[in-house]
Amino acid sequence: MPCLAVSDSLLLVVDMQARLLPAIRDGQHVLARAQSLAQAACLLGVPVLATEHCADKIGATAPQLLPFIQHVVHKTHFDATREPGFAARLSKTRPKVLLIGTEAHVCVLQTAIGLLRLGLRPILVADCLGSRRQSDLQAALDRAAHYQMEVVTSEMAMFEWLEIGDSEHFKAVLALIKSH
Repeated sequence: MPCLAVSDSLLLVVDMQARLLPAIRDGQHVLARAQSLAQAACLLGVPVLATEHCADKIGATAPQLLPFIQHVVHKTHFDATREPGFAARLSKTRPKVLLIGTEAHVCVLQTAIGLLRLGLRPILVADCLGSRRQSDLQAALDRAAHYQMEVVTSEMAMFEWLEIGDSEHFKAVLALIKSH
């Protein structure tokens, strides 16, 4: 199975909302890793989309992530793929959808299963996922394995996107990796 490539990847930030993150176990660490990955995605030309679940109640996406997001989809469904117009934002030319966000066992997992249903390839970025309880996060990863979804880390994704050590962006991405 081939590695991730800039040309076939899309990063989906699921419900990393400022008012929800304090309730997430290790939420600040998850946010920091997500910020590094989103920044690397932008630097390398990987599109970054985000969802906000019931933003009128939970608030907007964490401000640290906003500079790297090209579009935010507001949703009420836990599975973002069920939201009108969401699927149109996805591209069959970018079938590998890397998912980060909260809560791993609810909106992230349901969206990942929805992406499978659409014929895309969801990939969970383990160190950029959060839930209130560790057991829920682990259950999400276990269920993803049941559906044969790949699980990577943010560092794995960034190095695969880089492809080579003498890339013009290598030093900048390496700095993002080392920052957390």
